[in-house]
Amino acid sequence: MTPYYADDFVTLYHGQAEDLLPLDGLVVSDPPYNVGYHYASYRDRMADGEYLDLMALTMRSPSVLIHYPEDSFAIAARLGEVPRKVVAWVYNANTPRQWRTLTWFGAEPDLSKVSQPYKNPKDPRIAALIAEGKGRALYDWWHIDQVKNVSAEKMAHPCQVPLELMRRILLVTPSDLVIDPFAGSGTTLRAAKDIGRRAVGVEMDEAYCELIAERLSQEVLGLSA
Repeated sequence: MTPYYADDFVTLYHGQAEDLLPLDGLVVSDPPYNVGYHYASYRDRMADGEYLDLMALTMRSPSVLIHYPEDSFAIAARLGEVPRKVVAWVYNANTPRQWRTLTWFGAEPDLSKVSQPYKNPKDPRIAALIAEGKGRALYDWWHIDQVKNVSAEKMAHPCQVPLELMRRILLVTPSDLVIDPFAGSGTTLRAAKDIGRRAVGVEMDEAYCELIAERLSQEVLGLSA
C-alpha cells in the first residue's frame, strides 16, 4: 500500500484493518465497539460472531485492547488467551458506564515507568521519598477524563480517546513498533510520535485519514522516555 501520510516516526495507510496483519509489533487500539456508533462510513453493528472474529484477527497478541469489560472477556475467550494485565480506565460521564478495561494480551506492562503523586505526602516517609525525587507507580486504575465536545483536544471524530490514556499505555508497555488497525482520530499514532516511538496505523475512512494526517503534521508535543 502507498502511505497516506508518513514521517520519521509514523506511517498511516488508508485501507482495512486486516491490511496490517503481516506487520510484527505491539497492537494498541480502541476499536469500534459494535454498538451502533455513527461513524462516517464504518457500519458499527455486525453480527456478534463476525465481530468477535474481527477482534481476534486484528487484536492478536501482543496487544493492548481498550473496551468495555464484558466485551473484553468475550474477546479474550475468542483469542484463547488469559490477559497478562487489566487496568481500569475510570472517568466521569453522564452515562451508566463509568469505566472501561485496558487489557494486555501477550505483553507485560511496567506500571513503575510512569509515576503519580502520593496520596499522603505529609507522611514523613513519603515526604522523604518526594524529596529524593521519587514518585508512586501507577495504580491498576487510571482516572482520565474522556474527550468531550468542550475538551481542548476534541477533533471531528465521534469517539476520540484521550491522548494521555494512549501516552500512558505506550510508556508502560515496551515495543519497537506500535500498530493501530483502527486508527480513528489518530490518538495512538499521535501519542507514539510524541514519545519518539515508531508506529503504523490504518484507517478505512478517508475523511478520518485526512484528520489524522493534519494532527500528525503538528509540532511534536514533547518527548518522554
